[in-house]
Amino acid sequence: MLALVPYLQAHPDADLEQTAQVFRVPARQLVADLKVLWFCGLPGGMPGDLIEVNMDALAEGRIRLDNADFLSRPLRLSVEEAMGLIVALGAIQDMAGSDLAPAVSSARAKLEAVFGANDRIGVSLQAGEEAVRAALAGALGAGQTVRLTYHGASRGSTTHPVVEPASLATRDGYGYLTAWSRDRNDWRTYRLDRVSEVTLMSDPVGDHGEPPALGSGWLDERPEAARVVVDVTPAGRWIVEYHPTVAVEEQDDGITRVELLVADPAWLRRLLLRLGPAVVRVDPPQAARSAIEAAREALDGQGRGGDVEDA
Repeated sequence: MLALVPYLQAHPDADLEQTAQVFRVPARQLVADLKVLWFCGLPGGMPGDLIEVNMDALAEGRIRLDNADFLSRPLRLSVEEAMGLIVALGAIQDMAGSDLAPAVSSARAKLEAVFGANDRIGVSLQAGEEAVRAALAGALGAGQTVRLTYHGASRGSTTHPVVEPASLATRDGYGYLTAWSRDRNDWRTYRLDRVSEVTLMSDPVGDHGEPPALGSGWLDERPEAARVVVDVTPAGRWIVEYHPTVAVEEQDDGITRVELLVADPAWLRRLLLRLGPAVVRVDPPQAARSAIEAAREALDGQGRGGDVEDA
């Protein structure tokens, strides 16, 4: 819609059907968007502040806007808005292919030249090697099947699945490939940082319907994610405020039961070590094993081994 208004300003009395074709949306969607524009404009929300759409002309298949001249003014970003864009561009840069990366890098450099770079803000994506991303993007564009060299979650096993790529996406700092697995005859999701090699095959991808959505965030079910329940004392209840949770239950004895979705065991280990004695119970118990061993090693180094009990 941000692109729609300047287009309509440059094409007064535009044809509804032709405009819908330009933006590659159905005409009914374009009409729905124009109705939303009635509620858009400058702060205040008074009639003179909002964009006006001539609905009589729209009923005849013509689009006429008024009171939208403010959108032609140069965009002025606040420092907070600029920093947000710089961080977002940094995330995109890690996932961008060779065709998009120069434009992303240039846009980020221009923003940093005006507003300055902030060394206190960083973006870290486990998006895999650039060559892997480029190969997968090429396979997606050509509709080709690929063979992956894929390292499992334990990093102890390597497989070579033959898959038909469907989409690339990022979620919670990780890059993912959604693809049809010929070995499993079903949809599968693969983490890009665990793909070390992509071999293009000669046969094209098949029609398997719409792939499942990867999800909208950290709490979505994923193949490598596991549900972990942590009981904490009031001293550890801060995790509810700082980390996404599946469920939170307050117990009668003052204990808070927190259910987390854990995709990275190393993250859980760091969290449990930070909580320390505030952790009362971890379920399943083996989820805490790594943290217990790390705590024992630290205590052994101080000559006080044997003080850590299993959760």
